[in-house]
Amino acid sequence: MADYYINIFLDDEKLKKIEEAGLAGEIKEIEGKKAIQVEVNKKEQKKLVKGFPGLTFDASNACVLPEDGEKTLFDIIINARSLDVMKQAIIKLYNPLAGKGLRTAV
Repeated sequence: MADYYINIFLDDEKLKKIEEAGLAGEIKEIEGKKAIQVEVNKKEQKKLVKGFPGLTFDASNACVLPEDGEKTLFDIIINARSLDVMKQAIIKLYNPLAGKGLRTAV
């Protein structure tokens, strides 16, 4: 069992893509909506919180990423045809140097 989860709620278009990727068996009912859940370990969760300030996890240790992060993760899932993608997704989702200027040597 994972430490945390990312919920991706599915509209008709996303649902169709999930089914075409062979992941229909991964669809769950969350808060009355169809969704998939991506497992996240504690280390990845910490990086997500740093990468997305204001990201909060609910009582079931699940969150919803901001729109651009969710799109990136969803595209990786569809291309990999798997929900076990956080090791590769975290590289694209978490950029520790975002917003920092380059240091120059003196």
